[in-house]
Amino acid sequence: MGIKIGESQEKNSVIPKTKNSRMPIDWISYSYAAIVMVGGILGYTWKGSVMSLMSGLLFGSLAGYGAYQVSNDPRNVKISLLTAGILTTVMGVRYKRSGKVIPAGLIAGISLFMVLRLVFMML
Repeated sequence: MGIKIGESQEKNSVIPKTKNSRMPIDWISYSYAAIVMVGGILGYTWKGSVMSLMSGLLFGSLAGYGAYQVSNDPRNVKISLLTAGILTTVMGVRYKRSGKVIPAGLIAGISLFMVLRLVFMML
């Protein structure tokens, strides 16, 4: 049952080949994840905040995983929506208390954009 020289391997392929077998990449969500991670790293380097580092890496990783899921299935937005929703709430409260646009207002605004974008993707 071996493949003879010159014989096509498409017959024996487990994964069917289609025209649109490429996975669309959700660059916006991956960019959001990178911004969150970089924000946590910058918070640590500028202010020495270990909590910023841990939060940035945790939420950035969750956002990255969510972006991967959305890239595989555009309707699978649960992790991304939960992550962006939590960051919108937490950073929005921090912005309201401190009045500082950077970092709290910026992350709250970007996270709100992501929540709205993901909700529209579900419609």
